[in-house]
Amino acid sequence: MDYKTNVMRILDKSKIPYNHYTYADTDAISGVEVAGVLGQNPEKVFKTLVTVGKSKKHYVFMIPVAEELDLKKAAHAVGEKSVEMLKQKDLLPTTGYVHGGCSPIGMKKSFETVVHSSASDFEMIIFSAGKIGYQVEMSVENLKKLVRLKISDIIM
Repeated sequence: MDYKTNVMRILDKSKIPYNHYTYADTDAISGVEVAGVLGQNPEKVFKTLVTVGKSKKHYVFMIPVAEELDLKKAAHAVGEKSVEMLKQKDLLPTTGYVHGGCSPIGMKKSFETVVHSSASDFEMIIFSAGKIGYQVEMSVENLKKLVRLKISDIIM
């Protein structure tokens, strides 16, 4: 692969092993469609969601693409009274990423990140490489080396 996203460059620099996938030349839009195009189990492909807590702090949640974030469980996981989804217009200025290309790695700031407990069922998980059309696959243990990560039950 000639093209590398910033996420891939960070992984290379950190000497963290990963696999990469592209679906840039497809019509896949939803996470479930992306998993299908990649020939991967949708339970192993995670989407990255950014929220803001009652305290105005931002949090990142990673959940399987076919699932929905439970905002109450999410708030509890980060010790907030409540969290709500970050408005789409605020995503790029807050994270440096656009909707559909948001990765937990390489955000403008380091945010507390929670991955759904089902990630522990897999040796590797797949998530955005920071650009629409690109995904990386790596272990949760290696992801912990790059982001403040905890594991919790955060889906409906």
